Amino acid sequence: MIKVPLLDLKAQFAQIRAEVMPAIDQVCAGQNFILGEQVRALESEIAAYCGVAQGIGVSSGTDALLLALMALGIGANDEVITSPFTFFATAGSVARMGARPIFCDIDADTFNVSPSAVQAFVDRQCRVQDGKLINRHTGGRIRALMPVHLYGQSADMDPLMALARHHNLRIIEDAAQAIGTEYRDGMRVGSIGDIGCFSFFPSKNLGAFGDAGLCTTNDADLAETLRVMRVHGGKPKYFHALIGGNFRIDELQAAVLRVKLRYLDGWTQGRRRNAAHYDAAFAAANLGANLVTPYSVPGGRHIFNQYVVRARDRDGLRAHLAEQGIGTEIYYPVPLHLQKCFEYLGYKTGDFPEAERAAGETLALPVYPELEPSQLAYVVSSVVSFYA
Repeated sequence: MIKVPLLDLKAQFAQIRAEVMPAIDQVCAGQNFILGEQVRALESEIAAYCGVAQGIGVSSGTDALLLALMALGIGANDEVITSPFTFFATAGSVARMGARPIFCDIDADTFNVSPSAVQAFVDRQCRVQDGKLINRHTGGRIRALMPVHLYGQSADMDPLMALARHHNLRIIEDAAQAIGTEYRDGMRVGSIGDIGCFSFFPSKNLGAFGDAGLCTTNDADLAETLRVMRVHGGKPKYFHALIGGNFRIDELQAAVLRVKLRYLDGWTQGRRRNAAHYDAAFAAANLGANLVTPYSVPGGRHIFNQYVVRARDRDGLRAHLAEQGIGTEIYYPVPLHLQKCFEYLGYKTGDFPEAERAAGETLALPVYPELEPSQLAYVVSSVVSFYA
């Protein structure tokens, strides 16, 4: 039996150990651990990589979302439109601000929020009052859209941006899984809306040695607000015109990420190569409706943070692959509108059928760049044997 974990960070570390350890040692020798030279350099390098003017390093992807909402002044009686099919932090951050998450269904092909579903919600359930977009059912003001670039593929941003401009909404891009993802014409996510939010959780394509994240923006004033608010709103130190929080990224994480960033495009190329191998191999196996491989939007750049298929008898397939020593994961088994903590929002089963269908059918297969050809072949043959 060949072992194929869902992710093998030890293999990645072996490639970069000779560069990472001296970088860590340099930080330790200098004893400057918070918001120093490494952080400033990382912010500049990530901003350039994403094609955006400003990068603001923060403590996690979740805190990037929370800080973005705080900087835009979103809170009680405000509402934010987002996807019900994403990691919890997306809507959880909105709720933590005292605002209300508003869900709209996803596109069946990309798993990202459907612009037509967002438009339908606005047309049917909202009214314009004194230039503000108001939810007829709750009385809350719609303040922002929070599209998620899920699995490493960009949401369809043009219609969302047009809607936002028309109704004076802010756009926060949840790009936690999408560093280096391109929407179209080389336009990278995190450079399109008002603020982009990235996660460097260890399992991400660009992962730290712990929690870390980053916000991006093209607005210099907004960047300054983000920087001040990540240190409790103090500028100068101990003088507070704003209330912020402790959202600082540390030097050790920045040093590690700077080394890894040099490898990122090569790792992304490896993921895209492995995804293409799966696509071709599963197509040749003639699995039909049993297995639907990921859709990649033409003209974009899918970085395959995950390679997610739709599978008939998904849970049976997952159990079979586990018996074969193959790691998988379900992202995500319960859509957010059906999570117990969001019962107060009043959603019910059937409200977002595409999100619910995806929750029951999707399965992530190993796609990390260090996979050997024999491991890829073994994953394919194991899937095919289940449906034989």
